[in-house]
Amino acid sequence: MTKHQDARFQGAHKYVLDPELSSIVNISMTLEMPLLLKGEPGTGKTMLAHAIADTLDMPLIILNVKSSMKLVEALYQYDTLTRLNDSRFGDSTRDVSNIDEYIKMGKIGQAFCAEKRTVLLIDEIDKADTDFQDDMLDVLDQMQFDIIETDRTISAIHRPVIIITSNAKKDLSDPFLGRCNFHHIAFPEPKMMRKIIQIHFPAIDSKLAENAINAFYAVRDIDGIEKKPATRELINWIRALQADPDFRAGDLLKGSMPFLGVLFKKSPDYERTQNMIGRRKRF
Repeated sequence: MTKHQDARFQGAHKYVLDPELSSIVNISMTLEMPLLLKGEPGTGKTMLAHAIADTLDMPLIILNVKSSMKLVEALYQYDTLTRLNDSRFGDSTRDVSNIDEYIKMGKIGQAFCAEKRTVLLIDEIDKADTDFQDDMLDVLDQMQFDIIETDRTISAIHRPVIIITSNAKKDLSDPFLGRCNFHHIAFPEPKMMRKIIQIHFPAIDSKLAENAINAFYAVRDIDGIEKKPATRELINWIRALQADPDFRAGDLLKGSMPFLGVLFKKSPDYERTQNMIGRRKRF
């Protein structure tokens, strides 16, 4: 059994964990299966990997998936250009005849070669094509891959804890889904959001917390908003409100919502919300 395999994740100082998510995280670690997390941006998918790594004292390795990425880039890179320059100019301490000196591990390769068990976060897998997804899971099933240039096989020293996130922008293949445990992280209900805010702001004025949360959910429900503000925007908004010496919590009940630019990052969303608030204040 690898180190930490029997450790249980029960949440972190600033990560509120519901019982269902706690169970699927721990069963995934026990079964050594990747955990696929879906949910809208800002629901804490990426932060979960950070929380697991911090709580269980494991290094965190992050593979940010890009639409044009090839699987080999996540495994390793062969630096042919540097080797060519070394052979031409001869001023390097590297042995040009030794290709291994020009092999650099990608994020998955780093997780496999780590001396300590890691948390491997594969972020936004839905950006990749189907071949990338399925081939990647083959590698993660086998816990090894080949370096073609040196005819060498890299096998994982420790099986990493694998967290895969998706914003559900594109369907994932059935074989991919079948080889992962799955959990959908729904956007927090107001009751859960109050717990989250209390953790981030232990000394927050209760009136400010309640009014800010109510106003936040009200603007999230405005029709036609393309990018709804997420938990991180609410946290930053409360920071902005607390930093303004002229702000009063009761102002939110009167329809005043300063610093809308902290909540909304797209101009049409900002303008739509501003207009809606203006109409409500007039009536």
